[in-house]
Amino acid sequence: MRLDLSDLRLFLCVVDAGSITQGAARAHLALASASERLRSIEEDAGVQLLERRPRGVVTTEAGEALAHHARRILQQQELLRSELSDFAKGSRGTLVFYASTVALTEYLPRQLAPWLATKPRLRVDLKERTSTEISHGISSGLIEAGIVSDVVQTQGLDLQLQPLVRDHLVLIAPATHHLVQEGRKSVAFNELLGEQFVGLASGNALQEHIAEHASRAGRDIALRIRMKTFEGVCEMVSHGIGVGILPIGVARRYKRQHPCQIIPLTDAWAQRHLCLCWRDWSQLSAPMRSLLTHLGAMP
Repeated sequence: MRLDLSDLRLFLCVVDAGSITQGAARAHLALASASERLRSIEEDAGVQLLERRPRGVVTTEAGEALAHHARRILQQQELLRSELSDFAKGSRGTLVFYASTVALTEYLPRQLAPWLATKPRLRVDLKERTSTEISHGISSGLIEAGIVSDVVQTQGLDLQLQPLVRDHLVLIAPATHHLVQEGRKSVAFNELLGEQFVGLASGNALQEHIAEHASRAGRDIALRIRMKTFEGVCEMVSHGIGVGILPIGVARRYKRQHPCQIIPLTDAWAQRHLCLCWRDWSQLSAPMRSLLTHLGAMP
């Protein structure tokens, strides 16, 4: 077979998405180009690898075998890249680490700094993604490890999750808001879907997470304004522009500078913890194992 690594990555993207269209998007390819490459892969293999159905694709038995070996090949590629970069004293190269919005802005900086200070040759590329994207990327072998929320669905993904810190989501509202005036101690997300919201910037992983749950309830969030930072959201809310949803630690930290009331959300998806996430400890690169151990991983 004449498969290259890009062919293997495309095939895994399609398998994990269960759709050629979505798989092509994940692989950053046009649909026509992805479809043609998949046909070439099957012709080269001499056997059907994907069964096309009205609502997507599923792997044949041969396709499952290819997916299994593709994951191992791509993992070995990452290990080779890592090992070659570690021959000099200390770690060197670039370590790519994925994390949710809150982990990147509130948790990682103070945890990552002392570790990175001991590795002057190492560069870290932090990438913000939703917990779902990270967990599926780790499961498919395209991502080594990351930090996700424990509310992400991991059934059947064969992942290891280790809780790090509480990250519950809460409503923040101005003192004049009717929920505050009523003395509410908690609120369900569905009760808020008619409110005006102050949101985070487009593409923000946390904002996408909130919007996803609004969509599941059959509604869109009414956003008056989007802010780039958590502090910006608190500033707007404190002036009565709207309500917001933030992690409890963030809300408490900014409450002093930007007075607003905190009301816990009762929804199960809001009762979150940040977790380290990986698949197979023995397959992680040495720098990644070092970072996860520093963060508190106990494999």
